[in-house]
This record gives sequence, C-alpha cells and structure tokens, in this order.
Amino acid sequence: MEVTVRLAGFAALLLAGNAILTYPLAARPGSPLARTQTAQAHATYTDTIPGTPVTFEMVALPGGTFEMGSPPDEVGRAADEGPRHSVTVGPLWVGKYEVTWDEYDRFAFGAAVPAPQAPSAGAGLVTRPTPPYGDESFGFGKGRQPVINITHHAAMEYTRWLSQATGHAYRLPTEAEWEYFARAGSAEAYPFGRDVSRLDAVAWYAANAKGRPHPVGSRAANAFGLFDTLGNVTEWCLDRYDPDFYARSPAKAPVLLPTDRRYPDVTRGGSWADEAVRLRSAARRPSTEAWSRRDPQRPQSIWWHTDATIVGFRIVRAIEQDPALRDVRSTVTRDSENR
Repeated sequence: MEVTVRLAGFAALLLAGNAILTYPLAARPGSPLARTQTAQAHATYTDTIPGTPVTFEMVALPGGTFEMGSPPDEVGRAADEGPRHSVTVGPLWVGKYEVTWDEYDRFAFGAAVPAPQAPSAGAGLVTRPTPPYGDESFGFGKGRQPVINITHHAAMEYTRWLSQATGHAYRLPTEAEWEYFARAGSAEAYPFGRDVSRLDAVAWYAANAKGRPHPVGSRAANAFGLFDTLGNVTEWCLDRYDPDFYARSPAKAPVLLPTDRRYPDVTRGGSWADEAVRLRSAARRPSTEAWSRRDPQRPQSIWWHTDATIVGFRIVRAIEQDPALRDVRSTVTRDSENR
C-alpha cells in the first residue's frame, strides 16, 4: 500500500514496511510556501568552475528601492548622473570580488566549453577569445589580480560560458543593480558618506594604488560584504551608455540593453588610476575607442582592449530573471561598427 501525506514543504510517501521517502513540493508561485523556499534558497554560496579547483563566492542581497543618480549639489557631479530618480531592483546574488585571472583564464585559455547544464543557462554556441595582442596582463600579474583589458563582448561571453558550465544564470549587472549594491544603503556620494579621507580604507585609486591594480579583496568590504566596488578596476555593466537615459528610465528594474555596436557601454566604480571623484557611487563612464588605440588589427579585436588596464567586471545572478534579460547575449561581431 502507498499513502502520500503532506509535510511542511515536502511530500512523504509511506510504503509497505514503513519505509518513508520525502521529496520537495512544487510550491505555487507567490504562495507563502514559495516565498519561504525562496528565502531559504537565497543564501550566500560558493560556486566552482567544473573540472577545475577554481571557486568564486556569490553574496545574497535582498532587493530594494533607492535613489539612483546624484543630487545637483554633489561635488564632482556630471550631467549624465541626473535626474535623480527612484529605482527598485529585485533580490540577487553578487560576486563578492571582481572576476580574477584565475577564473577568466579557464574561459580564455582552458579546456573546451562544457555542455549546457540547464536550458536557461544561455542559448546558442559560446565562442572563445582569439589570442591577445601582447601580454594581456600588462605585467601586473595574474592569479587573484582582477582581469583587465576585457571588452564588453568578452565579459558577456564569459558569463554565458560560466552559466553553461555551472547551470546557474550568471550575467553582468545592470547599471541600476550595480549602483544599488555599490551604495550598500547609502544615499551619499560614497557608501561611507562624504568624507573622502575614508576612501583609502576601501578602495585602490590614484592616491594609493602606486600605478597598478591590486589583488581582489585587499581593501575593506562595503556594508553588503562586497569588495572593490569602488576603485581597483572600473566594472562593466550590462547597459548601453546613454547620457539621457535617466530622464526616461522606468522605476522598476531599468536596463538599456546593448546593441551590435562596439561602443559606448557603461562601466562603473572608477579604477586604480582615477581620482576620488570618479569613484563616487553615481559616477558613470562610457567605453570609448581610445581603449583599443594601440590595436593594429583591422578590424580590431572584439575580445581584448590594448589600452584599458583600468577595466574589469564582476558577475550577478538574479533570483527571478527579468524576461528581457533571460539568455541575454552579445550581438557584437568582427564586422560590427564602432558606433
């Protein structure tokens, strides 16, 4: 005889001989049980690149509403940081650190791309980087150093590769998500307030970096437990750069998807080469052709910049993926125009 009973979040199958098997129930979306299961699943975790000893940490953050952009009186404010507007982002996981060479090298120079582990982990064939023009680390070293000189296309392809390898839907953060987790609850110019003298403790920038990037996590974390959101390397966001986007930005989960043009896309956070004003939470920086100025190839590489040692990225994973971002991928090709 078989009898099925329902427990808290589980179904139990009673079999002859008093054996009991339990298995999770599929909760109705939006039900208290579904919310409980989601809350239990939304915890900080460590993931591994399959077939390697390389791991990376993902920090669980709640969703929230915040004021995006800067007020007119903020010191150093640029016109593209306004108008300041209220934005809501959903709960997500965020890379605790910027992506390192230890991680990126598995994609760029490692074994064959793994077969997809989940249907939602990125549609289509993932391409691999072409050989770089010269030393891709520019003498700064690899290992736990943040990856640098990576194009927007390359960062997006890395997240698709990682998604297929792990079965988790990783991607670049939207610009709104980035500012949300960089602010870490602060409405001031910096996560710690307005006192620039405190920047030295949390960021590598022009005043203390001695002309180079540094291993990730070697300055203090912000209030969300994330390292190097300010300084070290300026971080790619998913969004296309538009200086006027804030004037028409939706209030919930805004994003301006990238196009098939190489430039301009958004980076955030400032870098080891920047003055403090560039590290403000609201500061925006578009990519530019100058980042590949010394690339002699025609067409120039869609994988590697030659003059962007300030540029890197970190990854995120949403709890509930926006349909517009599901399986998002770069549409840039060798034949893409610059603008």
